[in-house]
Amino acid sequence: MAKPKSHTTHIDLDAETREQMVALLNQQLADTFDLYSQTKQAHWNVKGPDFFQLHELYDKIAGEVLDYVDLIAERATSLGGTALGTARMASAASRIPDFPDVVDSMATVNALVERYANLAASSRAAIDTASNHGDQSTADVFTEISRGLDKSLWFLEAHVQAGG
Repeated sequence: MAKPKSHTTHIDLDAETREQMVALLNQQLADTFDLYSQTKQAHWNVKGPDFFQLHELYDKIAGEVLDYVDLIAERATSLGGTALGTARMASAASRIPDFPDVVDSMATVNALVERYANLAASSRAAIDTASNHGDQSTADVFTEISRGLDKSLWFLEAHVQAGG
């Protein structure tokens, strides 16, 4: 694929830093959009005694992830970059494992736990990368996303954690 077009901006980060941040944002955009689609896959297909509560939970957290997609894409474009956000682009670039062919309620929970933990970890790494490049605004975007993913992970893990 050809390098996406850059646009001029008066944001006071040098061009090289902006380019690196746009690349970081686009990688997280691919992973985040993929997680959104996988969460919807679980939402549509979950089966079992916990169907209703998981169906509702998956829809809620998918909506939150979709908000993160928009936040990431808008930050990339505000830095003068191009957001690479189609489903095909996300699929080609995503580091999130493919969603397994499962429908059993606890199997879908476990699959999503793994994927949410994966994205939460890469979001924390992105915070460090952005901070190290002096882009606190991008770091803040990833901090917000990290907090939200951790909360969703808590909701998911509560279904599989033993009491006591």
